[in-house]
Amino acid sequence: MSFFRVAASARLVTRTTFARGYTTGAPKADKASNAPFYLMGVGCAGLAAYAYLGGIPEKKQEKSPLDPENFVDFKLKKIIPYNHNTSTFVFELPNNDASLMPVASCLVVKSSDPEALLDAKGKPIIRPYTPISQPDEKGVLTLLVKKYDNGNASKYIHSLREGDSLSFKGPIVKWKYEHNQFDEVALIGGGSGITPLYQVVSHALANPANKTKFTLLFSNVTEADILMREEFDALSKAHPDTLKTIYLLDKPPAGWAGPKGFIDKNVIKEYVAPASLGEKVKVFVCGPPPQVAALAGKKAGYQQGAIGGVLKELGYTEDQVFKF
Repeated sequence: MSFFRVAASARLVTRTTFARGYTTGAPKADKASNAPFYLMGVGCAGLAAYAYLGGIPEKKQEKSPLDPENFVDFKLKKIIPYNHNTSTFVFELPNNDASLMPVASCLVVKSSDPEALLDAKGKPIIRPYTPISQPDEKGVLTLLVKKYDNGNASKYIHSLREGDSLSFKGPIVKWKYEHNQFDEVALIGGGSGITPLYQVVSHALANPANKTKFTLLFSNVTEADILMREEFDALSKAHPDTLKTIYLLDKPPAGWAGPKGFIDKNVIKEYVAPASLGEKVKVFVCGPPPQVAALAGKKAGYQQGAIGGVLKELGYTEDQVFKF
């Protein structure tokens, strides 16, 4: 029942119930009026309608269901195949809460079963993943996982079935993104390294005040390997002035109009803002370790490591480059 119908009913009940006060006959003393009960019911219905129509603000979630100090198990709600070696894994968060993960950050995962997913020394294998669900998306935490032949964690996650659980710890902040901190941002990725890049750009473009211009260079072996293409194409269409996407293929199909081969010096010079822009430009890199090393130098464990590779040759500094 709508709010207006509830209000009208209240007026009707009021007129009908109290009409006896204007008759010539005296009311019978032994028969109590039902008016308070009618009005109470109408009042409750009106309050419910008011809440339904948005009159009562929803309570703001203050705490994330994630724990940066301890592993927490979440149930696998749904598996959505993406392509021949990648699937989307949707995990259920309790109380319909959102993850509230800061951008840019990741999680580390391990098996919920202490006897599964162990290394040669019997220790749990722990791997980082960046969710593709939005920080304010309620009730779910979504991972896009590519299965690698030599990837124990990725193969284990692909063996899970709906109803199984996986253990998460985090978030681990990688880079604290600030809106409009840079004029130009290049996102250079390969394979499943696309997920932190997507986290950054989807967050930035969701802000109506965003002025930063993003350029994505995403390399893959075949066209079928391009992950999240629909999402990036949709973002590009919605924000044509602030996001440009370039896909590169090692083995392009006939009629492929985009660039071919690896992301090399010539590709970066053509599409990425020059190092001469100084603090106005930032380059984020994420992909397989050999690709990261060739483009920006090896990472030193969890540390950034010295700048190297093609980006160093083109004059970019450590302050201008971040390796996920």
